[in-house]
Parts: sequence; C-alpha cells; structure tokens
Amino acid sequence: MNVQIPAEGVMKTNEWGDSKVYRIACACGDESHNHNVWIEAEDTGIVVTVYTTTQTNFWSKARWYHIWTLLTKGYIDTESSVHLTKQQALNYAETLKNAIIDVEDFRKNNEQNKNS
Repeated sequence: MNVQIPAEGVMKTNEWGDSKVYRIACACGDESHNHNVWIEAEDTGIVVTVYTTTQTNFWSKARWYHIWTLLTKGYIDTESSVHLTKQQALNYAETLKNAIIDVEDFRKNNEQNKNS
C-alpha cells in the first residue's frame, strides 16, 4: 500500500511557512468526528497539536445528572475519536512526517537569514 497524493482522509486547510494545518476525516463520514492537526515550528522546537470540538448531548441523560455533575465536578466529560482506514492512517502518518520536516526547514532557513 502506497501513500496517496492527494491523500484520502487528510486535507490541508492552511499553511503559513512555519505552520501547517490539516483536517483528518473520520472514516465514518460524520464531520463532527474530524480532528484538526496543527504542526508548528516554534523557538522551543516542533509542536504538534491535535484537537476536535466536542459537544455534550445534554438530553441523552437526565438534565439533573448533568446539573449535578457540573455542580460537583465543575465540568462534564466528553470523548472524541477518529476512525481511520489503513490507507487513511498511512496518509496521515506520511503527512505528519513531511509537515514536520517542512516547518522545521522553514524555521531553520529563517533563522539563518536573520543571522546573515
């Protein structure tokens, strides 16, 4: 199995030289399961951030359960997952690897240009 270009399940949404942003699609097709990945070259090194926006289904349990949980814990736990096919996982890994190399090289070139 080879890496695909364009890649199934991986969409580049933005690029600013020292950072790249991708949306990783869940194989189930539900867009609310998608994850966003930011690869950034910072002064401290490469930072990869993976996040998703989760929502509570307030009406799935009794409202009083949610209210009690909020009062006693101060928050409600939510969970998110992304399901990838084998091809999507391979594309994701390759995209992540290449993005890290790209932003790191961009940062190094900028530092060299500043010092010149």
